[in-house]
Amino acid sequence: MRLAIDTAAARWLADARAEAWQPPRQPRLPLVLAGVPVGSVAEGVLDEIAFQGLQDGRYVLLKEERGTGLAWHLDAPGPEATPALNALAEALRAQGCAGPWRNEPLAVCNPQGEPIATIERGLVRVLGIATRAVHLVGLAPCGRMWLQLRAQTKPNNPGMWDTLMGGMVSAADTVPQALERETWEEAGLRLSALQDMAHGGSLVFSRPSREGGGVGYMVERIDWFRCAVPEGVEPCNQDGEVERFELASVDGVGERLGAGLFTLEAGLVVGACCGG
Repeated sequence: MRLAIDTAAARWLADARAEAWQPPRQPRLPLVLAGVPVGSVAEGVLDEIAFQGLQDGRYVLLKEERGTGLAWHLDAPGPEATPALNALAEALRAQGCAGPWRNEPLAVCNPQGEPIATIERGLVRVLGIATRAVHLVGLAPCGRMWLQLRAQTKPNNPGMWDTLMGGMVSAADTVPQALERETWEEAGLRLSALQDMAHGGSLVFSRPSREGGGVGYMVERIDWFRCAVPEGVEPCNQDGEVERFELASVDGVGERLGAGLFTLEAGLVVGACCGG
């Protein structure tokens, strides 16, 4: 499927690519967990929490220099890393500096990409913790593309157009497991029912986030895949997060892009998939 790129769609894609890579709007300090850098925090966000302490002093949160410049240090080695991050998450939630709370743990990784702890999804942007996501582009035999309209109740980007499936890689997932799980939850489809599944590429985002009252920073890698949805197979949402699915023509996809009706992530995935 080759996307018909008119002036409006080309402008949107250019602006979206620029928006995907932006420096923080305010100064941020590194967040270091047991000596390992895992994220970053806007200045002032953790000051009151550090003063009050975490769980009656059980965990130590300090802003200090330890040879590599000023940073926030959460000293909680080994098995205490996740409980300490959870305590920090609850403290940030109590002061109104958390994103939408989902009771969904995501992995916290070291610079080599190895998981060392987990944290509630609603805090990854506030703490500048890198995340991973998957998207699936579904193409029909007629040459159209399956799109989903996000439900109005979604905490992020409600009522916008998305790929057939887009979701986070949870702490318990590998990328293939996330692809399988999210495709079922969002589209009611098993990967075994789809054809010509292939990894299309990856996109990396690094930009300010509105979460936590505007103090967040998004660092995310999206692995996107393409597949053929056989004739007679139709998506059916299972988790209540999709208003409806629609088969869109090449022109229809381009028109939605030009009108800014896609989420930033989905629009860039669609553009990459269709050569835009």
